[in-house]
Amino acid sequence: VQLQASGGGLVQAGGSLRLSCTASGLTLSSYGVGWFRQAPGKEREFVAAVNWSGGRDLYDDSMRGRFTISRDNPKNTVHLQMNNLKPEDTAVYFCAARFAFVGISSSSSDYNYWGQGTQITVSS
Repeated sequence: VQLQASGGGLVQAGGSLRLSCTASGLTLSSYGVGWFRQAPGKEREFVAAVNWSGGRDLYDDSMRGRFTISRDNPKNTVHLQMNNLKPEDTAVYFCAARFAFVGISSSSSDYNYWGQGTQITVSS
């Protein structure tokens, strides 16, 4: 089982990026998917999550309205569209999968599989 986050990079404040989470060895449509991030010296924090069908989503309050999570189950992919990026959004972003039958969650401990992160750096 492998999850892979991609799409990170360097962007100026106010810019946009779109992250993708792809999976091998599991069918993402059977899982809820969350995005988390970790900045240097800080704990991992919740960003957004979507349930298995895409019918329910959850956001951290500080990111609601700027970030949008979506999924394309036929392509086994979940996206995180990030707009109006700020320097404080600089972090490594991770995607994680959680068994669908247990519902949506903002807690990292509730996730069963994790991918390698992708770095996002927002310059001021």
